[in-house]
Amino acid sequence: MPLPRRERAPAKLNLTLHVTGRRADGYHLLDSLVVFLDVGDVVTVTPGPLSLELTGPFAAGLAAEPDNLCLRAARLAGQEARITLEKNLPVASGIGGGSADAAAVLRALDARPEGAETLGADVPVCLAGRPARMRGLGEILDPLPGLPELHVLLVNPGRGLSTPQVFKALERRDNPPMPEPLPAFPDAATLLGFLRICRNDLEAPAIRLMPQIAACLAAIRDQGAELQRMSGSGATCFGLFASRAKAEAARTAIARAHPEWWLAASGLAPANP
Repeated sequence: MPLPRRERAPAKLNLTLHVTGRRADGYHLLDSLVVFLDVGDVVTVTPGPLSLELTGPFAAGLAAEPDNLCLRAARLAGQEARITLEKNLPVASGIGGGSADAAAVLRALDARPEGAETLGADVPVCLAGRPARMRGLGEILDPLPGLPELHVLLVNPGRGLSTPQVFKALERRDNPPMPEPLPAFPDAATLLGFLRICRNDLEAPAIRLMPQIAACLAAIRDQGAELQRMSGSGATCFGLFASRAKAEAARTAIARAHPEWWLAASGLAPANP
């Protein structure tokens, strides 16, 4: 596909995250409901030798190292290109930033190489770029048709959290999966009812490592969210609200009380073609 190409790398949200087992090699098995939001990073790929330029508000937190996921994705695709990453999402924040960036590079290069999951468990679902049930190590994807509109507030306490450390702090690794089969979600009330019986099994160990996560969840709850939960391995939390206006109002109120936190109100991103 001709270059240059500009690809969005939308934030990934784990509406649920059940840790259902651990393999002998140490990798964890997951069962997660994943959607993508209309906030995120942006990747631009132009012809030239392989390189990476970082811009955006969170560029300073992401060193352009030889093993950066964007560069690793291009190498996996066997292609050379100049990559510019506009880093709008916090680093190490549980909303798939690095995986979404790597997937955006692969899409920009029109590449679907074997072994994309070796870049990270979230890369296959980010490459697909549409709501899905994600299982196994992240490689088993079942698309979710017909999700209702969601009004989301993201709240991050301004600190990164190590995914390996969160998994290490997990007390139980053989938790029940989501119900089988998944029900249909014709409206927001049905989806919310389902989400309330599900979990993020990484939330409790993440809070033990970073108590500020509990403060984020409490702030979201106090603003009248229909549901509040942590995404991925943290530290970003989310609230689901009845309308975009309510999510925006909550963002304004929380930002006034906690100017050091990162916040974004969002809806669902359009699915990748």
